[in-house]
Amino acid sequence: MIRLSKLTDYATVILSFMARSQSRMLAALEISTATGIALPTVSKILKSLVRANLLSSVRGAKGGYALVQTPEKITVASVITALEGPISLTECSSTDHSCEQVAACQIGNNWRVVNQTVQRALESVTLADMMLPVSHPQEITVPVASLYR
Repeated sequence: MIRLSKLTDYATVILSFMARSQSRMLAALEISTATGIALPTVSKILKSLVRANLLSSVRGAKGGYALVQTPEKITVASVITALEGPISLTECSSTDHSCEQVAACQIGNNWRVVNQTVQRALESVTLADMMLPVSHPQEITVPVASLYR
C-alpha cells in the first residue's frame, strides 16, 4: 500500500487553515489551537514548509508564518515533496536509479511512466482544490494506453 505520512496529511490541514487566513501572519500556537494538531508537530511541519519555500516566516512579536503563494498556486505535489521527499513509486522511478535489477529489468520504463503520471496528477491538484467541499466522491479510472501520452 502506498500511504502518505500523517505529517503530510497534517500539512494540508495546516496550509488550508492558513489559506483561509491569508491576510495575516499566523503563530505556530494559533495554528495548533485552531487545527487541534499538537504544537511540536505543527512547529516541525512549519519548518519543513519554510524550507520548501511554501511558507515564509518572520521572527518577533508581530511575526509568524504566511503562505508564499496563493492556494491556487500551491500543488499537492509540492506539499508531498516538502514532507516526504521526491515522489517515487519504485526504486527505478527515483532520481538515483539505485535498483539492483536495472540491467535485467524489462518494465522499469513502464514504472517511470506510471510515476510521471502520478506526479502530473498530484501537480494538477492545488491547495485551493483541496479546500473545496466534495459532496459525492467520484472514482477516477485511467486507461493504461493513456499513460503513454
